[in-house]
Amino acid sequence: MADNDTKRGSTDDVSTEEMELDALREEIESIDREIVELIAQRTYVAESVARVKREHDIPTTDESQEEAVMERAGENAERFGVDSNLVKAVFRLLIELNKVEQRESR
Repeated sequence: MADNDTKRGSTDDVSTEEMELDALREEIESIDREIVELIAQRTYVAESVARVKREHDIPTTDESQEEAVMERAGENAERFGVDSNLVKAVFRLLIELNKVEQRESR
């Protein structure tokens, strides 16, 4: 009987683990949606920046602004205990994508 109890216990453990894993995956899925929503919001604002730059004949690239964005990204990464290099890589990609869109819209 001890063997049956052990087997039942391990089945319950797997079931509990699977439920916990499913809940965590759902939380990640929700966070991923929020990340995409924030990227969409950022892209919308960046398009507005591009429009203003176009209307006032301001150059697409603003290195001091890019440096400020990267510095903030690094500071925020440290504040939240996230790898600064990873966060900066994501922001570099966002900046480059915005610059490409700005160039194409000119």
